Amino acid sequence: MLKRRYLLPSIMAAALLLAATAGGALSGGFGATAVAATNGTLAATAGCGKAPTLTSGTRTIQSSGQSRTYNLRIPDGYDRNHPYRLIFGFHWLNGSANNVTSAGYYGLQPLSNNSTIFVAPQGLDAGWANTNGRDLTLFDDISRQIENDLCVDTTQRFALGWSYGGAMSYAVACARPTVIRAVTVLSGANLSGCNGGTQPVAYFGIHGTFDSVLNISQGRQLRDTFVRNNGCTAQSPREPSRGSLTHITTAYSGCRAGYPVQWAAFDGDHTPSPVDGSGSPNDSRTWTSGEIWRFFGQFESTTPPTTPPPTTPPPTTPPPTTPPPTGEPGTCAATYRAVNSWPGGFQGEVTVANPTATTLNGWTVGLTLAGGQAISSLWSGTNTGTTGSVTVRNAAYNGTLGANASTTFGFTATGDGATPPSNVTCTSP
Repeated sequence: MLKRRYLLPSIMAAALLLAATAGGALSGGFGATAVAATNGTLAATAGCGKAPTLTSGTRTIQSSGQSRTYNLRIPDGYDRNHPYRLIFGFHWLNGSANNVTSAGYYGLQPLSNNSTIFVAPQGLDAGWANTNGRDLTLFDDISRQIENDLCVDTTQRFALGWSYGGAMSYAVACARPTVIRAVTVLSGANLSGCNGGTQPVAYFGIHGTFDSVLNISQGRQLRDTFVRNNGCTAQSPREPSRGSLTHITTAYSGCRAGYPVQWAAFDGDHTPSPVDGSGSPNDSRTWTSGEIWRFFGQFESTTPPTTPPPTTPPPTTPPPTTPPPTGEPGTCAATYRAVNSWPGGFQGEVTVANPTATTLNGWTVGLTLAGGQAISSLWSGTNTGTTGSVTVRNAAYNGTLGANASTTFGFTATGDGATPPSNVTCTSP
């Protein structure tokens, strides 16, 4: 059985104090430099193809002039040519990275089937005050160290935490929206600041209806930040009645494609491990880990969101490096660029552009890979074939392109990337 030490009396005293002084915990001025250090435009990191030097266990890193630590869990049978999901698990007040690790990273590690690299940073003073943005910088520095050494899919970065750890996850979502794909905040509040907080990030909030440490109203406020940012339809989700010992999960409607918001309220107090039908938290019986894993799992690179496609691409879609060529209505243009390479493999990206004044509904790209090249993974599209002549059709969420709009899909492949694909074409129904 997974075990956690919650130390609720300490949490209740300190969290209430922090809730009253949250304004002083706002992170400092971190601009594009800090973000770019971990975001970039690569779907696979510089560590892909390298023999790793990092190993599972406790690691030490210099950050903001201090020696900090984090726990790292690398999947069994790690494949240096395979981009992995990356999940940060932040501990609670007076908890530790070791607590998160021993609890299976909030129960997600046992569900991951060796598909994920897990990180549990250690907070200063066993918390996440994020003074002058120091904990956001730690997030950046750990991400950089891991991604320079290990193979990470940069479209698959996630964070979660309970209580103070939830507050830190919220701070990451606010300040690193182009870095983090989605967060889950369990029983959180605005304790670590929200530097930014105006761009969309997929968000899952979980909170007890009679939380005696961080009132559920504080969790609702965090949720509503991303209800607005993600363009969801405002609503008041149903919440269970006192004594029902149940939970109710609501998926918001109307959210921008790829940016869902989900809210789960449970009949209970301040805990990350509520159990339906019981007033006693239990790590091995809680429903939270399964729902969190499903929420994160929907963002597989080739799995479309369940929300309707937008009429224009998401704001994080990079523009093509050159202006799209002109064309007739109903036509599209495709441009390939090499993104990264390593011994025995490479990463490519294709920009699909609509150079017309009318909206295109659906596109298909054709390309021919050189001899010895084979696609190993592909995101933001659906491919037919992996060698020779390959076709890629739009995903459900990026097939509609407005006038002069563009989108991208990417892939990793084995073989020598020095020879780019030939016969790159684009057609639209």
